[in-house]
Amino acid sequence: MAKQALIEQRPWLLASLASATAFYFLSDNPIFEGTWGILAKGASVGLLALYVLLRVPHNRHGLDGVLLVIVLLFGAAGDVAIELDFVTGGALFAAGHCVATVLYVRNPRARHSPSQKLLSLALLVATPLVSYFLSGRVEVAIYAAFLGMMAASAWYSRFPRYRVGTGAVLFVVSDWLIFSRLGPIDLGALPDLLIWPLYYGGQVMIATGIVQCLRGEQPVR
Repeated sequence: MAKQALIEQRPWLLASLASATAFYFLSDNPIFEGTWGILAKGASVGLLALYVLLRVPHNRHGLDGVLLVIVLLFGAAGDVAIELDFVTGGALFAAGHCVATVLYVRNPRARHSPSQKLLSLALLVATPLVSYFLSGRVEVAIYAAFLGMMAASAWYSRFPRYRVGTGAVLFVVSDWLIFSRLGPIDLGALPDLLIWPLYYGGQVMIATGIVQCLRGEQPVR
């Protein structure tokens, strides 16, 4: 059932993947950089929002679907804005994290093992601490508090942990690589190679995992 759902909407997912791939491999191309590159970057997650809009059943899970669409639209807007102004892009992502937290809190998991509770707490606390360690900037740590709140609530929600929770963790790691560019720790070429694949892969896992769960096509794990 889940595979069939992906096949039925594959034009939007494939278009999203094509945009993400083009941005990753062609962003340094003189012909592609600038406006075209920014548009491809924004379209990557923007098309995921369209996928969600078409796939979530509006009669049963209308508000959850709307919240997820808003989260992805904030992400797409942040992707574009951060190319022009780092602070504006961060503010848009922080707003998206707040909406995502509302979505996850609305969908609590019935039972949690002690280890999963500890992992959620670790994400909440470690995300801003590591972000500050990497960047040395208080404003980055403040943003990362929203990021950690999103990741912790995603892991604590009823959505599949090894899709949605893992996707949120990939988002956190991607941002850590961004923050490493601002501080004294030199990670060489790793940020350039991994930031976009980790971020975009995380967004895909979050979007498809939640949609399939809301449609009853993905069991809670």
